[in-house]
Amino acid sequence: MRDLRGVMRGLSVVAAVAAVCATAGAQKLKSPWDGQTVTLTDAAYKCPDPPLFAKSMDAESYYTDANHSIIDEAKRAAERKATEGPTHLAEWAGDAADGFRTTGSKVAAACVYSLLAAAAEAKAWTATMPTNQSTYEQKWMLAGTSMAYLKVRMSGVGTPEQDKAIENWLGTLADRIKDYVDGKRKNPNSDAWNNHLYWAGFAVAASGVARNDGRDFRWSVDAYKTGVGEIQASGVLMRELGRAGKALHYHLYALAPLIMIAELGEANGMDLYAENKGAIHLLVTISEAGLKDPGIFKKATGVEQDVSDSISGSDIGWAVPYVKRFPDAQLSQWIAEAKTTAFWQWGGLPPG
Repeated sequence: MRDLRGVMRGLSVVAAVAAVCATAGAQKLKSPWDGQTVTLTDAAYKCPDPPLFAKSMDAESYYTDANHSIIDEAKRAAERKATEGPTHLAEWAGDAADGFRTTGSKVAAACVYSLLAAAAEAKAWTATMPTNQSTYEQKWMLAGTSMAYLKVRMSGVGTPEQDKAIENWLGTLADRIKDYVDGKRKNPNSDAWNNHLYWAGFAVAASGVARNDGRDFRWSVDAYKTGVGEIQASGVLMRELGRAGKALHYHLYALAPLIMIAELGEANGMDLYAENKGAIHLLVTISEAGLKDPGIFKKATGVEQDVSDSISGSDIGWAVPYVKRFPDAQLSQWIAEAKTTAFWQWGGLPPG
């Protein structure tokens, strides 16, 4: 079992959240990038034109079985086509934000602002969505764009008018996501209790930090506490174990937003890694074991796991901030071997 010494530091989670919410107006909620100096440069950056905006989208799930584990490739292609606008917006904003963070490019920072300000003006994808899948995309877009914005908001490149417009747009999206989740919480078998809750929590947390909204940040911490409360002594998440051949994939996919919420908590003086006796470390341990030997999850599910030959950014990017706090040689090796640790749903490169 992972060594948890040093985890129980600082204020209790409950007291810390209360303190953050009480002082949100006096002391702004912080991101992991606040306080990190980036020297502005004239480094070039080619900013793409914004995608075609719409208020809504109509996307359908591409899984064909009750476990949501078998993909119909034609349906997946249709889903990607239906969601390419919001996906591209988050991808391009994240890429530009990373361009600013790594080179100091004023043009890259301005690119993030231009993309998000244009989306805000168009009220892009702010409608109540007609399908579950469309709401998932709305949530992932909110997470990615909020994190991209947090990377550049201290650059001094944007105008107050842009900041206000972008933050209002993020707030509208956050309200849509909360409404969706809260509307389904009475059903214990709904997607308001599995990895989608954790992603919603992350999206609303990042947006809440961007807007200095303590109430939304508290909503997100509650989502996090629900998530780590689902972790079994073995480290597994039973709802994700039910994904048959995708069980390992969805353990990793559920872990990522929980780590990101914990990192936003750390930036604001909260040790969310300690919640539920540090249960998130159990989830890390079983996920790491599964990456090393997918047979563990095959044995648990009775189904061969659908895994790729190489570890992607979405598989391992969460480990970048994690290993800085909790060193792990195997995770560090995979980070070094991965082609990238970036993933558009967390705004490009992870904090770290």
